[in-house]
Amino acid sequence: MTRRPLARHVLRTLSLAAALGLWQLLTSLNVDLWLRFSQFPTVADVARTFADRLAGPDYWTDLTDSLTRILTGFLLAAVLGVATGVLVARSRLAEDLLGPVLEVVRPIPAIALVPVAILLFPSNEQGIVFITFTAAFFPVLVSTRHAVRALTPVWEEAVLTMGGGRWRILGSVVLPGALPGIFGGLSVGIGVSWICVISAEMISGQYGVGYRTWQDYTVVDYAGVLVGMVTIGVLGWVTSTAVELLGRRLTRWLPRTSYVPAGRMPRRARGTAAAVPVGPTTKEDAPHDQLV
Repeated sequence: MTRRPLARHVLRTLSLAAALGLWQLLTSLNVDLWLRFSQFPTVADVARTFADRLAGPDYWTDLTDSLTRILTGFLLAAVLGVATGVLVARSRLAEDLLGPVLEVVRPIPAIALVPVAILLFPSNEQGIVFITFTAAFFPVLVSTRHAVRALTPVWEEAVLTMGGGRWRILGSVVLPGALPGIFGGLSVGIGVSWICVISAEMISGQYGVGYRTWQDYTVVDYAGVLVGMVTIGVLGWVTSTAVELLGRRLTRWLPRTSYVPAGRMPRRARGTAAAVPVGPTTKEDAPHDQLV
């Protein structure tokens, strides 16, 4: 049997509390074995600094700037990444024209494009949005392309048989069928976007969580650095969870499965599973891809 939701939440809370307790213990005792915890701020120091930052205006200005940059770049990447992925997957001409350029640019880390952004854009703000957009664009593009190409042609043929055109196929078959893969790319893209926007803020930003974290490091305010790291982690978790929940909402028509550890299957389910064959019993019954 699986754990109840309340028990799972309690277990996760206890896990986080244990990690914080271990952190406080090692730093308060100045433990120096291989890692130098004596140089690390305690949980209490970080909490006090966090409370001071929350009471001031700079923290909320940094938070607003970083969220504005990440949401602008990510939304642009989501729209253009999905559109380009569908176009490349559905059109040989588009694949021949855009594919070589995209594949050459894709391996370049987005943060390596900071000098290019400084040269191209008239302001640092636009350059940081461009870096964020680039970071999310390629994961969305690649996931969309693979998801569209993996669709079975039977669905498209059925729409054509009933008199549907290209736009009907796009709206009824391609986009709904590719949604799970698209949201997989969006989940990866939002995480990579946070990495790159923080790095870009550290290099060329004015205001923002990354900029403030780097400034705290330069003045040797390690508790402030940890406040920035915690803020980045929480923001990344919130935005990733929002993308995941939206994906579940839009793909609620998909069958859901729950993880059951080995040996935990109920007796009734075991008997049912044992009574029903789970695969081909003869070579003639096996799918073609299992015989190759």
